[in-house]
Amino acid sequence: MAKTGTVYLTGAGPGDPGLMTLRALEVLKQADLVLYDGLANPLLLRYTNGVCERTARTRIDSRAIVPQEEVNQRLVDEAKLGKCVVRLKGGDPFIFGRGSEEAVALEAAGIPYEVVPGITAATAAAEYAGFSYTHRSHTSAVAFVTGHEDPTKDESRLDYAALAAFPGTLVFYMGLGRLSQICSQLMDNGKAGTTPAAIVCRASLPTQRVVQSTLAGLPEAASDAGLKPPSLIVVGECVNLRQADSWFERRALHGLKIGITSADHQISQTMNEVVVQSGQPVPMPLLEIHPVSTAEAERVRKQLGDLKRFDWLVFTSSNGVNEFFRHLHEAGLDSRALGHMKIATVGPSTADSLKHFGLLSDVVPQTYRAEALVEELSQQVNGQAVLWARANRGRDTLAEGLQSAGATEVTSLVVYRNQDVLQLAEAVTSQLKSGELDWICLSSPAAAKRLAALLEAASIQQATAGIKLAAISPLTAEAIVQSGLTVGVTATEHTWTGILDAISQYQRDQQQ
Repeated sequence: MAKTGTVYLTGAGPGDPGLMTLRALEVLKQADLVLYDGLANPLLLRYTNGVCERTARTRIDSRAIVPQEEVNQRLVDEAKLGKCVVRLKGGDPFIFGRGSEEAVALEAAGIPYEVVPGITAATAAAEYAGFSYTHRSHTSAVAFVTGHEDPTKDESRLDYAALAAFPGTLVFYMGLGRLSQICSQLMDNGKAGTTPAAIVCRASLPTQRVVQSTLAGLPEAASDAGLKPPSLIVVGECVNLRQADSWFERRALHGLKIGITSADHQISQTMNEVVVQSGQPVPMPLLEIHPVSTAEAERVRKQLGDLKRFDWLVFTSSNGVNEFFRHLHEAGLDSRALGHMKIATVGPSTADSLKHFGLLSDVVPQTYRAEALVEELSQQVNGQAVLWARANRGRDTLAEGLQSAGATEVTSLVVYRNQDVLQLAEAVTSQLKSGELDWICLSSPAAAKRLAALLEAASIQQATAGIKLAAISPLTAEAIVQSGLTVGVTATEHTWTGILDAISQYQRDQQQ
């Protein structure tokens, strides 16, 4: 019999992936199975290698509803199989989240469990919208109230007379569908219709919306705005503390959907940068990175056994660095085998990858492209041998340039392969066709050409879809134009951060 596993009732936070706790991150990394609800941000699933299943209790689009009793039983059954199970719940698992019901079921079945608290939605709703529930000049109390009670109850357990008289801020969870009744009952019980009120929709996400009004006018304002759940209703003087836009809504990428075309295993850092700037990253890899074949790996190891004849080692990508050292270690060697060589890298991100292996680059050109690297090395490689760790395909500018500069030998060592993605994910194609995607970031000429081919195959026109393209360099921008597409911006600094900076500047210029 397998040892009984543990279930972690885990708060995912209100939506912004950066608001998940360190403990939640730890248990996600350990999970064999993640059962996540409809309010947990799917971006958090990047942090687990476990099987992930959506178990929402409310309908979103055409996706299935999973009854709470079925979720409870599933937690018990999977733990009995010895699995580490994470029940990932939006906000906090116990604040209007039915986590306590799941805990009771686990307790009754004798299953070990742990509750991992999360930041509840109400906290983010106020602070990301730009006001504070408590303020020494306005109010010293706040009440969290459910706006959606159990429909099987004979009568409401909410005392609207007490709520109307409450000397502080009222925050209603899950109340958008009953907004008119909530506002009416508060006013019927003595709450002034002129009391400031607001709805915060999709708090802490790039799609966050805030509607302000009075208690009497809020239902009509919400209807006019076309708001949809998840939303929170806020009633109290604190609403007047909000400025025109909050700190979160003023960020340059706020509300923008940005396609990130890096390979899957490289995408996390750029996605995080987009999230921090209040944007919504959309993973859409155009190229896949693969190891070389067994026969090619043998040839690599043979070359690595003859490193002493090379004076320079050149890297033109982080993938090249990582795969080179993987081959080096598999050959029974380490960085000491490179002690006699100088190392050049095409840019700072490649140089940073080198640092992970305890080495510093001797040469990094100020402009991050092969031509600049050739120029930097042209006075240093005369009469010397160069080993270039690279992909199976790409421009031969570097080899040709170094040979012209007098290198006695330039050996291309193919340490990894990149292959075209055959088609875009269905969800990405849908967003492109509906015009939801604002930007696509392209980091190489190959990616630009591949995007053009995929758009053509899917019958998507750039102009019709309203897509703007951001290029990492003039070379990539040139490839975009040659592919029949239009360039929106070109990064000044030829890095992924540079691409996002260029988009941010474009957005600021458009707002002026």
